[in-house]
Amino acid sequence: VQLQASGGGEVQAGDSLRLSCAASGRAFSVYGVAWFRQAPGKEREFVSAISFDGGSTYCADSVKDRFTISRDSANNTVFLQMNSLIPEDTAVYYCTADLYRTAQAMSVLGGGTYWGQGTQVTVSS
Repeated sequence: VQLQASGGGEVQAGDSLRLSCAASGRAFSVYGVAWFRQAPGKEREFVSAISFDGGSTYCADSVKDRFTISRDSANNTVFLQMNSLIPEDTAVYYCTADLYRTAQAMSVLGGGTYWGQGTQVTVSS
């Protein structure tokens, strides 16, 4: 499966963005999907994940009250709705996927086999 992340941009603190992870190739509905991010000079960190069947989601504590992950299996897309953005959310955001993974597994395993190219999110104060 090939992943294409999009939707990043430059925003002010308090604004919202919606990231999209579009998949091509195999049916996306059998893949667990997660978002990770990497800020300059920092290690990549888990943000949020959704299970292959959409039945469960999991978010990092730092974003769980502000970010929501969802999927549109009919259109092979997973979304990350990011509200109340803060400067600390500035990073390159990557989507990743793996077959039949649960949301928690995507977090524990540090992502999946397949990775998109990343989309830059910049939040200014």
